[in-house]
Amino acid sequence: MNVLPCIQVSLAAADLLDRARAEDDARWPAAMAWERAQAQRTYAARCAVAQAKESVEQGDLSGRNDAPLPSVEQAAAMDLVSAGSEVTLRWRTDPEDAVALVHELAAGGELAVDEILDDAVDAAALTGLLVLQGARTAPDPSTAAELCLSAISHIAIAVSLASADVD
Repeated sequence: MNVLPCIQVSLAAADLLDRARAEDDARWPAAMAWERAQAQRTYAARCAVAQAKESVEQGDLSGRNDAPLPSVEQAAAMDLVSAGSEVTLRWRTDPEDAVALVHELAAGGELAVDEILDDAVDAAALTGLLVLQGARTAPDPSTAAELCLSAISHIAIAVSLASADVD
């Protein structure tokens, strides 16, 4: 098996994604502006999650953990990440169950449907890209092929979630 195409895809994925976003921005400026505004909320949530993880990791490793409890904002951000991951997991086995979960989570008013789906898409796409990255350093071609096949399923789920109409 030739792993060169896998390596090329893993190296070019970020650049291709940026080009696709630029094309979308040129074709649908109003829709892209709305999506960027929505993504800002998701970005802020992810920053809060990163700050929370940093606080926890700075705890004392001698068994005592003096890390502060997450703030309300950080807890909400962690809930969003957790919700997106759970939707992604359920989407694999039962998309209808995943849609029901999205509606259930959004019914509380703390999380928006778009935010949940965006985070689910991000989780699936990131997992696929990380698997492709692992294929680059696989010890043999058969392992690289196996990783590439695994990455396809994650990316397909990301595309499926991105195009899902849960309303």
